[in-house]
Amino acid sequence: MDKNLKFRKDGTFVIVQFTDVEFIDEFDVDPDSPKLDAETKSLMEMVIREEQPDLIVFTGDVIASARTKDPMASFRKAVAVAENSGIPWAAVFGNHDSEGIVARAEMHRLQLEHQYCVAKEDPPGISGAGNFTLTVMNDRGEAGAALYFLDSGDYSPFGGYDWIRRDQIDWYVSESKALTGQNGGTPLPALAFFHIPLPEYNEVWETEVCHGHRLDGTCSAPRFNSGMFAAMLEMGDVMGTFVGHDHANDFCGTLHGIRLCYGRATKYVSYVGGERKDHFPTGARVIQLKAGERDFATWIRQNDGTVVYGQPEHQPEGKGVKSSS
Repeated sequence: MDKNLKFRKDGTFVIVQFTDVEFIDEFDVDPDSPKLDAETKSLMEMVIREEQPDLIVFTGDVIASARTKDPMASFRKAVAVAENSGIPWAAVFGNHDSEGIVARAEMHRLQLEHQYCVAKEDPPGISGAGNFTLTVMNDRGEAGAALYFLDSGDYSPFGGYDWIRRDQIDWYVSESKALTGQNGGTPLPALAFFHIPLPEYNEVWETEVCHGHRLDGTCSAPRFNSGMFAAMLEMGDVMGTFVGHDHANDFCGTLHGIRLCYGRATKYVSYVGGERKDHFPTGARVIQLKAGERDFATWIRQNDGTVVYGQPEHQPEGKGVKSSS
């Protein structure tokens, strides 16, 4: 298989983002799990069929590893739809991926064994598992866009969720500088994919006009801000970031020129008080790049096949909002 990603003849490149699919195995005690996994599989098949993407990305919590006796089998099951489609795919990992008996580094090695997986081996000495860069080639055989994939970890030793570590940020900066140099000093249009939202996701919801929902009431970002957003601002290449993690959040908002986006939860939306709560239909986010353009289009494909191009507008209400008086 040719693992080089390429813009289409019409100059477009389409990415489907599946997030929080959380596959398990037949040993799970929840009687609803087989039904939910079957629904998720059917949803993913429909989205791939309708969108015909050039790349499929799983943004973490590919499996619910604490609820499976065989995490590797559950991972194979989760990515089977992408692999069987013959479409290039890649995954980053979330907090639930590493709660079981298999380390995320081993799970990353497993994804690399798949024929249509385009993820890469980890750079040596960098925190986490699943840090890699992909480029999308233009019709001149040159890199026309960059895609960064980072491991946002699982749980913080200080409570709450983990953060993208300093050595990962340094690695991203090094990758960005190299690609900018190869592009004659101009940063490539780029996107970044990871699981846990940055602290700036709460900031953009509180201070800027956003489109979509934050029905979880907050963005479950790490308490510690390690500076990933600042690094992306300084490098000037990343146009948008795409995360999962919060099942009832699906908004996008622009902060200092970078669009901070959630996917649409692909398995279920959220559990409230231990009960499944469907705030909106499950689905997938779709992203379209255009060769030579520093912009992207995005929409949501829902589980009934409908497409959502325009999400509800949310006016900022939090800190930093200027009074009209």
